[in-house]
Amino acid sequence: MDGRDLVRSMKAVGSVGAAQRVRTVRAAWRRRRADAAGLPARGAERARVPGPVQEVEPGPGGGTLRFSRSELRILVAVNGAVFWGWDGAEPEPSYALAGRCPEPDPRAVLEPDKDGGWRVVAERVTVVVSRHGAIDVCTPGGMTLRRDLPPRWWEPRDGGPARWMQRSEVAADARFFGLGGRASGPRLRGGTYRLWNTDPRRPFGRGDDPLYLTMPVQLVVADAATHLVFHDTSWDGTVTLREGEEGAGSGHDRSGFCELRMDGGPLRCWVVVGTPARVLLAWASLTGAPALPPAWALGHHHARWGFGSEQEVRRIVAGYLEHGLPLDALHLDIDHFDEHQVFTVDQDRFPKLPVLAEELRRDGIRLVSIVDPAVRAARGNAVYDSGVAEDAFVRDASGRLVEGVVWPGESVFPDFTHARVRRWWGGLYAERLAQGFAGFWHDMNEPASFTAFGESTLPRSARHDLEGRGGDHREAHNVYGLCMAWAAYEGLRELVPEERPFVFSRSGWAGLQRYGGTWSGDVATGWPGLRASLSLVLGLGLCGVPYSGPDVGGFDGSPSPELYLRWFQLGAYLPLFRTHASLRAGRREPWEFGPEVLEHARAALIERRRLLPYFVTLAHLARRTGAPYVRPVWWGAPEDRALRDCEDAFLLGDCLLVAPVLDAGTDRRAVQLPRGLWYDTATGRAYEGPGQVRVDAPLSRVPVLARAGAVIPVRGEDGGLELEVWTPARGRTGGGLVVRDAGDGWDEPEIERYVARWEGRRVVVERESEDGVHEPSHPVRVRGLGGG
Repeated sequence: MDGRDLVRSMKAVGSVGAAQRVRTVRAAWRRRRADAAGLPARGAERARVPGPVQEVEPGPGGGTLRFSRSELRILVAVNGAVFWGWDGAEPEPSYALAGRCPEPDPRAVLEPDKDGGWRVVAERVTVVVSRHGAIDVCTPGGMTLRRDLPPRWWEPRDGGPARWMQRSEVAADARFFGLGGRASGPRLRGGTYRLWNTDPRRPFGRGDDPLYLTMPVQLVVADAATHLVFHDTSWDGTVTLREGEEGAGSGHDRSGFCELRMDGGPLRCWVVVGTPARVLLAWASLTGAPALPPAWALGHHHARWGFGSEQEVRRIVAGYLEHGLPLDALHLDIDHFDEHQVFTVDQDRFPKLPVLAEELRRDGIRLVSIVDPAVRAARGNAVYDSGVAEDAFVRDASGRLVEGVVWPGESVFPDFTHARVRRWWGGLYAERLAQGFAGFWHDMNEPASFTAFGESTLPRSARHDLEGRGGDHREAHNVYGLCMAWAAYEGLRELVPEERPFVFSRSGWAGLQRYGGTWSGDVATGWPGLRASLSLVLGLGLCGVPYSGPDVGGFDGSPSPELYLRWFQLGAYLPLFRTHASLRAGRREPWEFGPEVLEHARAALIERRRLLPYFVTLAHLARRTGAPYVRPVWWGAPEDRALRDCEDAFLLGDCLLVAPVLDAGTDRRAVQLPRGLWYDTATGRAYEGPGQVRVDAPLSRVPVLARAGAVIPVRGEDGGLELEVWTPARGRTGGGLVVRDAGDGWDEPEIERYVARWEGRRVVVERESEDGVHEPSHPVRVRGLGGG
């Protein structure tokens, strides 16, 4: 962007900002009036509890228990997941479930238990219901993992949704993870967390809550087992957590505690018990396999709000090529739109966008477009006119279109909870494809609407279709971004059936992984923001969304060269590796930070390119198993309490342990190792776990350790696939999986299985298949213990 383009962009934002201030005041009052008229005042309420059990009706996988003031439906599914619903709540309809509810397990039977209670015994879990409605989830060996006390409801006497509260107890040693994207994680310590997707309206830091993507999904890790609990309601609510305390041998352990309060919706719950891998596999079978990104989306992305022109885009790309920096995708923000209007192009700044896109693609670079849900409410705007004809936009209780204020000015919002509207919106991506875009970045879809005061979203009284059931924004808000991603994904599948869609979304809900991934949103520039970036990726992966990443360098401000480099080095090992910044922030191109940072950033990019076959393999495995690419170090050993407390390192698949530098001035750091032998990939030095070791972390790299015996697919010097094998410990074997991507289409390549073992004084690698053992299909390089 030359000086004139920059001045013009800044003036445009300034003038829009001045006009927007007036609009946001009006919007805030309009929202308040809409809710005053459209939401009934909450009057007198009556409290309810289930009461004693009076009747039991066994059924497939469980049955129904009728209490004096409520009833409980309980079911164990064939995948081992346990469902229960109070007050007539069924598993469906649900935005979280992929397709229909899984079949009940025919072996799970509801039978009497002691003290007037009942129980369902299944292969992986036993569920015990007391005569007053407390529910214990136990291991097959009888260890209690979770006790849900009888719930409480508060029902308005004049009708309307009931508020409810569910208190639960977990083991004293249990640790909480999940709840969507949380900056204070990945381990969620004591505190209250809100379940309401929220644009914080400013760059956020560590501990800010709530953020853009919340989910009522917890992963609870304890000595006895891991379990996932999902309360399937999209209403506003809070989760209050308190970790337990052990009595140091005194026998006076204090249980961990969770209290869930919801403003409405059904009280229904899913629980899955097992190892972390088994739990995430069952969760994916419930909520859908993660979408498989095209291979190019696993490379490096560069973005900025304010590229401003085709000339600036060419300048940035030329800089990457000139400095020998791999680049796979370039993202255009709202400044490429015509007056910020979605599905348009500013013809003055981007007069030949399809030509530019084709030039970039010849260099192996894809263009990605931002897409916002807000549509300028002005006749003559093609999207608005077609949306009005389609009756696609959200209306208020009196039938008028709900208007908010977003970047284009006065705007309306598609109702993505209507199948017809999703089809209409999905078809609009034909315009983006014609402009040459290959991927799509959904923003502002909490949904955000600027207001001078109060909540920056739609009125809670706004009406939604909700798949024909009808309801208001209190129920639709948290699933709005999910349904927008659904619309885009299905539309792109129809428009370009031969290619896998690439969609990632700022907001979403349980099941978002079916359609794509997410990113951090506007993380603040600073060391706390860097630490929060890792927390978000780890937490989202444990909620079933494996593809995510932060704005490398932070969204605002100007990072120091050291901070930028450490963020860049972290990003090189995360699924979505994207540099991005605000219009008014400092630059994010590596050459802007001096020759030393440029050299080290180039090394990180080259290493990411070398590891692309491994990332492709992890993407395919995530689709088939639900396992995230980025995993906490306790993933394979959740019983190791020291690992459960480790929040500054992670596993990349099964093979690599990455220990990013998250603090200024660090050139050596402690790393908590899981059990086994680990090699420093830079020095080849071997370390024995479990335990803590100190390793060098010079500015040139972050510590990365390989598990002994690992077989890792990498890109060789000739560009072909090579197997990097880390020597197994003596007397042990190792191995790894390889999935070769067959392109950006829908082919399902086979999983290649390799075993590494000692044969005399050398390490041999063999491929195992159903018809026997074979020589490897790729060149092999052995490293570790003198192997190179």
